[in-house]
Amino acid sequence: MTEQLQRARDDLEEAAKSADSDDVREDIHETTDAFADYAMGDTTPDHAILDERLNTLRQVRERADGDTADKVESAIETVEDYRETVDQA
Repeated sequence: MTEQLQRARDDLEEAAKSADSDDVREDIHETTDAFADYAMGDTTPDHAILDERLNTLRQVRERADGDTADKVESAIETVEDYRETVDQA
């Protein structure tokens, strides 16, 4: 996993800790787990996968508030930056 995805994962872990809603927390954990899978596996996420994860995070951001929303926003920005470095098929 690149440093950027690790940084996004760290932000999401912090966001999950501060989330007030179980639904928000669950969606955050799903994305965090996916980023962990990228770190452990040999696969690199492509644009489509990253778009799916970003869409989930944008939906989470809309349902979150305070520090949770801020951490999710930081993760989104980091993943968007990473996505720009990924070659398109």
